[in-house]
Amino acid sequence: MHTSIIQTLAQELNVAPGQVNTAVTLLDDGNTVPFIARYRKEATQGLDDSQLRTLETRLVYLRELDARRDTILKSIDEQGKLTEGLRRDIVAAESKNRLEDLYLPYKPKRRTKGQIAIEAGLEPLADTLWHDPSQTPETTAAPFVVPDKGVADTKAALDGARAIMMERLAEDASLLETLRQYLKQYAVLRATVVAGQEDAGAKFKDYFDHQESIAKVPSHRALAMLRGRNEGVLQLALIADPDQDPASKQSVCETMIAQHYQLSLGSAPADRWRQQVIAFAWRVKILMHLETEFMANLKERAENDAIDVFAANLKDVLMAAPAGPRCTLGIDPGLRTGCKVAVVDGTGKLLDTATIYPTAPRHDIDGASKVLRRFIKSHNVSLIAVGNGTASRETESFVTTLLKQADLSIQTVMVSEAGASVYSASELAANEFPDLDVSLRGAVSIARRLQDPLAELVKIDPKSIGVGQYQHDVSQHQLAKKLDAVVEDCVNAVGVDVNIASAPLLTRVAGLSQTMAQNIVAFRDENGRFNDRKTLLKVPRLGPKAYEQCAGFLRVMDGTNPLDRSGVHPETYPLVKHIAQKTSKAVDALVGNTGLLQSLTANDYANDTFGAITVADVLSELAKPGRDPRPEFKTATFADGINQISDLKPGMQLEGVVTNVTHFGAFVDVGVHQDGLVHISALSTRFVSDPREVVKAGDVVKVKVMEVDVARKRIGLSMRLDDTPEASEANAKARPTKQRESKAPKQQSSSSLGGSMADAFARAKRS
Repeated sequence: MHTSIIQTLAQELNVAPGQVNTAVTLLDDGNTVPFIARYRKEATQGLDDSQLRTLETRLVYLRELDARRDTILKSIDEQGKLTEGLRRDIVAAESKNRLEDLYLPYKPKRRTKGQIAIEAGLEPLADTLWHDPSQTPETTAAPFVVPDKGVADTKAALDGARAIMMERLAEDASLLETLRQYLKQYAVLRATVVAGQEDAGAKFKDYFDHQESIAKVPSHRALAMLRGRNEGVLQLALIADPDQDPASKQSVCETMIAQHYQLSLGSAPADRWRQQVIAFAWRVKILMHLETEFMANLKERAENDAIDVFAANLKDVLMAAPAGPRCTLGIDPGLRTGCKVAVVDGTGKLLDTATIYPTAPRHDIDGASKVLRRFIKSHNVSLIAVGNGTASRETESFVTTLLKQADLSIQTVMVSEAGASVYSASELAANEFPDLDVSLRGAVSIARRLQDPLAELVKIDPKSIGVGQYQHDVSQHQLAKKLDAVVEDCVNAVGVDVNIASAPLLTRVAGLSQTMAQNIVAFRDENGRFNDRKTLLKVPRLGPKAYEQCAGFLRVMDGTNPLDRSGVHPETYPLVKHIAQKTSKAVDALVGNTGLLQSLTANDYANDTFGAITVADVLSELAKPGRDPRPEFKTATFADGINQISDLKPGMQLEGVVTNVTHFGAFVDVGVHQDGLVHISALSTRFVSDPREVVKAGDVVKVKVMEVDVARKRIGLSMRLDDTPEASEANAKARPTKQRESKAPKQQSSSSLGGSMADAFARAKRS
């Protein structure tokens, strides 16, 4: 089975079987995905972390499929029913659905009506009537009437025979696959409102009478309808014949069943009985079975899409540009309880805290100004981070005015505070700041996440960062697994300074467990900074395998070995020495010598130990040692005087920050406490199939306000700055109703509904 798995994965990834085989071996040997992607390129011929993650996931599925296949073969063999043909079919099955279809007739189950009928001796009757329609059912059934066996009359005999045939049809793997393929192509998912739930379920009104191809339902609409069903507002049904004449008494699928068995149903004596068998089998057994399967597949597909959206957004947030090691003042805005202020130095060390009250109800502008002026002067603050929660715009306005009056050119940045409260109340924060008020810890987090989003956000459960779509409706296990992989890949892509990294950050480094990370910090606290990577081997419980996996991702700045601050792995240090010798340069003179390194040819230094791919990678790393893959730091400038949704007017052009990207568009923060939606059709003048082709979370963009609904807190935006609200409305009116499928949440929220954002958002259409 292993060979077939390798071949399948190779086809799915469109790579050579040898690459897959090597990657599987490396994974089985306990190597991490970041390590394989970064330091085993030679072996895998360049498989990247995305391909390896997909391979890892599919490998688990295919191995589970193989294990299930073995169990099924053993079960059928023990029953003495395993024919060579059946064995071939089971071995060839490529999905769990196909495998379970084949196993269905042999699967141990509770006594059914069909089994009871077989025990009563009715199987010959079923076979006779099914294969010879010239037989008269009542006459043929008469000899099978045996009251002692529960067959009281001919009707009972015919009912039993029908039950036998219904179960045969429902367990015919070939028939099920034929019907499954038809439903994939033609069936629709129909949603209707439960009577009496119209008012209570108003948020689902877009689906009160809705249907669309079940194979093409976007994930956000699927999850919205599934949530509506779970809340008792909607009824969902699989409609196999959406275009069928309502007057028709026979389903297209019933006709397909007859054709599958090459039955010509006419006026023969047993044809009416055979038609009943087919109709009952379809409506009572097969349709219910396939509807359950399709609904489960729809949910799984929608969940996977939603998880992928969350993962993509999370990666963008984690890989956002860091402001760098600059003294930063963080403000967690508030009203009644005041604004919490914390100052941290360039390394994130807490220097000072305070609570100020510049906003309602106190409006203590003078007192708040004195505190901030004192902090800025005494700590030489060069950045101010303002959380984007309650009173954020009022607080930012106060800070901006203060800086202007004091003639200070300090950059003020609005920072997402999603998850800050989670961190504040966490055990980690309590251990880090045992004597600090919980609310003040949030201000520290806000300041630090501006300095280095990745280093700070790894302390928070990724699910709390709030860039997901329907995150509470999806498998929490699968979501956590996917997000953890994203965090791990991001941390290792950037690299970690081992002498300043926190335990949570170190935990995300390839090969390090939570215990190892804590031991590194404890060792550092007791023995001082690490001067080289080799010293890591002295850390308790950090053995050779863990060292192999983590060493290349841990940086030792200003250490004894210049290579330790780069991404060059210790195992390739001999290669660097070889290059240095052949170029007559010292190793430290080689590091960063871009001109020389770019003139070298990898093949000239390749050997049996280090191939050309590895050499090229080392040369690239030496040219830009420890390079940070994250973009340059830049921020949006919110418009003055635009603090609330009521300040927005259609036609305004504003600058904002993309906070979330979904399948149907992007949400943009323009500084009014409520994110606006740029529908996918308004992202560009060209056709856009995936919003991430145009924007990602954290991007600074220019938008035009198309519509404002203050009562419903909805803002329609366009990135096509030539659009006008009037033209947009006219286009919407001319647009066919069937095409107006703009679906969006009521607000930018991880738990928001994926329903239509009113017809206004459908107006942001393609020109």
